[in-house]
Amino acid sequence: MKTRIHRRTLLKGLLGGAAISIGLPPLECFINANGTAYAGGGSSFPKRFGVFFWGNGVLPARWNPTSEGADYALSPQLMPLSALKSDLTVISASRVLTTNSSPHLSGPTGLFTGDAIVGGTVTRPSIDQVLAAEIGGETRFRSLEIGVQRSENSYSYSGPNQVNPPETSPRAFFNRLFGEGFRMPGEMTTVDPRVRLRRSVLDAVGAQASDLRNRLGAADRIRLEQHLEGVRGLERQIARLEENPPNLAACRRPDAPPEAYADLEGRPQMSAISRAMSDLMAMALACDQSRVFFNMYSQSVNNTLFPGAPAGHHQLTHDEPGEQPMVDAIVRLIMSDLAYFLTALRNVREGDGNLLQHSIVLCTTDCSYGRSHSIDDYPLIIAGSGGGALATGRHIAARGENACKVSLSILRAMGVRAPEFGVGAGRTTDGLSALSP
Repeated sequence: MKTRIHRRTLLKGLLGGAAISIGLPPLECFINANGTAYAGGGSSFPKRFGVFFWGNGVLPARWNPTSEGADYALSPQLMPLSALKSDLTVISASRVLTTNSSPHLSGPTGLFTGDAIVGGTVTRPSIDQVLAAEIGGETRFRSLEIGVQRSENSYSYSGPNQVNPPETSPRAFFNRLFGEGFRMPGEMTTVDPRVRLRRSVLDAVGAQASDLRNRLGAADRIRLEQHLEGVRGLERQIARLEENPPNLAACRRPDAPPEAYADLEGRPQMSAISRAMSDLMAMALACDQSRVFFNMYSQSVNNTLFPGAPAGHHQLTHDEPGEQPMVDAIVRLIMSDLAYFLTALRNVREGDGNLLQHSIVLCTTDCSYGRSHSIDDYPLIIAGSGGGALATGRHIAARGENACKVSLSILRAMGVRAPEFGVGAGRTTDGLSALSP
């Protein structure tokens, strides 16, 4: 049975002889609402995982390769990725099996969380945040979220109504990564003594937090755990300031990007922003500032005016007649920016390999054919092998298999002992066997 708890309740304890306290997150019991629980290869270099997402789908007839296996030929829309072919696995004909109740939203929600949208939001954390919970504590930032199109929307979720908004300003992203708090490998600095005083806050209030957990309902217990994990994440960042970063030879402080990227004749500089963000993210990973990222290139249902386009992207997917040459050109442009990003990762040398080889990057969109909002024949690319944990250099025709099998394969390749992924129609206990090396 739930206990009524005042919204100003603090967890209190002693740290270094001084009384300390931390606040609580907004809990359902504060407003007397009822809630339900939700679920929450041998390289010495760390594995990284990330998502590269773009909105409005593809043109399946020009996206899907016509042959399978290692000797497949890249399709027209995949040609910008030709120099990276050996590092890619293209997966066609998989299906997102969760309910397609919301055009452009149901597909990525089903793929990333394994469940359908309920009440306008997700029920479970997205795959990037599942991995952030497993490996995010090893780095300064638990995860990094970026975007190109200016928006706070994302498919990176820590839980219901807990979106992780992307940073869309290259300069702001640079300042966060390489401003105050950044140190080059081997660079010693004196840490503010107040930093040490803030450590072990949760240990000091641990007994009271444990008692409070037993008094909360299921949903509020999860909200409390997420809040405390956020505090613990801050402590981990503080701890990183007291240590030398790993001695990664490729790490360097990059040049600061411009303060702003003004629209040109009403058109955002998507490629310029994307490439600046790509260079910064590659170096953030090279310096081991984070091992998990979500790159929200463009939003679902976005009407971005791309170069040469007479109308917005989403409008063109529905209104451009015939074989939609302008939509085709936009997808190719996005693939060119994806190629730049993946090449930036590949250019970071790590031992006898490179950062891309030590990563798994899931590249996808919100539907198959934009005009029909189909989530059958779901477009998927996996770049990198996670240090040899996944196969690369092939096209896999999944023939209607559950797309969540790809998600489960990724979790396992990243070292997570996951017996299953998803719930209901999206649930799977098996990965996609063709991804095995």
